[in-house]
Amino acid sequence: MAHHLFRWTLLGLVGLAATTLGCTRWIDVIPSSTLQLESITRSIPNDERVPLVMGGFRMMQNGAPQNPSTEVERRILNTMQETRLFSTLVPLGTASASLGNKVVTAQITFDETIDPHSGEAAWKGFVIGASMFLLSPAIELDYDYAAKATMELERWDGQVKRYEARSAGTAHYNLFAASPIMISELKGQVAEACLTELMDQLVRDTTFYMA
Repeated sequence: MAHHLFRWTLLGLVGLAATTLGCTRWIDVIPSSTLQLESITRSIPNDERVPLVMGGFRMMQNGAPQNPSTEVERRILNTMQETRLFSTLVPLGTASASLGNKVVTAQITFDETIDPHSGEAAWKGFVIGASMFLLSPAIELDYDYAAKATMELERWDGQVKRYEARSAGTAHYNLFAASPIMISELKGQVAEACLTELMDQLVRDTTFYMA
């Protein structure tokens, strides 16, 4: 009886350890090498600021056009609002006829590249199944995500400035640790790094957008 109790206790501890190790996960984000360690801060007096209107917004994923994401558009606009360069930000499709003659129009493309390593994951899944999960804590899976943001801003007199930034990251996880929350965290961190660099480029041209 004692022998059986010891055996089941040992198996329980092994299973708990495997499950704990199997839920390990972490995220690496690699911003562009041009990303500033400290964000540049400049401002325009209120009476010199002009409105910014979203004139076009394109979403791409692995080279294929996607339906525009209001969440991504809102994230971009919120990041631009933090620069305090524009008097107001007008989302895509919103009436802008009453804003006056001096308006900056934005054309933005947000390009995602996703690689879940599905083939590799399938092979590792086969190995895990064949080994009755004994190897699960030692097998690492990856999910790669990269983002490139391109922005063209046209001033009221026809002059155009173009900006581009990119960032990439990888979610590393072991068996049972993959989740929509983890992927969302990865995308959020990569997008944040990408947009931070984009706004740093924009702020360097502060005087270009003064009325």
